[in-house]
Amino acid sequence: MIKSSIYAPSVANNKSAKKRIQIAERNRLVNKSYKSTVRTLTKKTLESCEKYKKNPNEDNKNLVKTSLNKAFSLIDKAVKKNVLHKNNGANKKSKINNFVKTILTSN
Repeated sequence: MIKSSIYAPSVANNKSAKKRIQIAERNRLVNKSYKSTVRTLTKKTLESCEKYKKNPNEDNKNLVKTSLNKAFSLIDKAVKKNVLHKNNGANKKSKINNFVKTILTSN
């Protein structure tokens, strides 16, 4: 089931309302992309942590740090663009950071 203004007939009666529907749809797709990328980078960070846990060396440690920086950067950008609420972004960063800290300090 596709919810898009392209396929669904518009219920708006005037030009400005139709435009707002298009803008809302465009923003929804951009927000969806941001949220999806945040989830992907979070998973990659956790995977690199697991990799480091199995084989603790300098390369894997650098991989963890770079993936953590990318995830934090994207979360901050999503918060800045109001895709995520600031507390939601802070919670995501905190969860990732706590996991990374436990992995890096245990080895």
